Amino acid sequence: MAKPPAKRSSPQEIERFLQRSRNIATFVARQPRLLFAIDATASRQPTWDSACQVQREMFSATREIASLTVQLVYYRGFRELSSSPWLTDSEQLSSLMARVYCEGGHTQIGRLLRHALAEHRRTPVRALVFIGDAVEEQPQGLCDLAGQCGLLQLPLFLFQEGSNPEVERCFRSLASLSGGAYARFDSHSADTLAALLGAVARYAAGGRAALENSSGQSARLLLQQLKP
Repeated sequence: MAKPPAKRSSPQEIERFLQRSRNIATFVARQPRLLFAIDATASRQPTWDSACQVQREMFSATREIASLTVQLVYYRGFRELSSSPWLTDSEQLSSLMARVYCEGGHTQIGRLLRHALAEHRRTPVRALVFIGDAVEEQPQGLCDLAGQCGLLQLPLFLFQEGSNPEVERCFRSLASLSGGAYARFDSHSADTLAALLGAVARYAAGGRAALENSSGQSARLLLQQLKP
């Protein structure tokens, strides 16, 4: 027996559907934006696992301030730089992170910063968070990109795993040039990382005032470095 013809939507129904889609897109575009980036090369596996565990705490820290729209970005392997859509659901972001595995490769911080600048020019991004342990690119080029971020008011918050002094010098320079902040942690300080990420999320959601209204040590650490 032949199937009956499918019901066709009326022009009014189609227009209502399109309007709802436009309203959703407008809502997401107006939310404060945070770009969350991680080095997913082989040496990062322990920290990647920690980041997956503490990421939910980062978003829960902002619930009383405002909703955040977050894009997850990571690099690994041979010139692989992946970015998610802009999302408002922390469960979706956690699910995305859980599916990513680390893979050997060189750092791609320059590509990451160029991607962030392109996103920021389309729709302003409040902050970029980066977690990494190495720099294998020329610092001069990275500093130039960080300076561009500073001019466009896109602060970089760089969190270094380990204690490599050359990485620290580079990360501190990038943070300073962009108007952001730097902090260091190790594999035994997941709680510290969670608190720092929560402080940055508060800043992205509510600006400097959100940090000033917080009594936590991590908020004070970031405020000491942020430009007035």
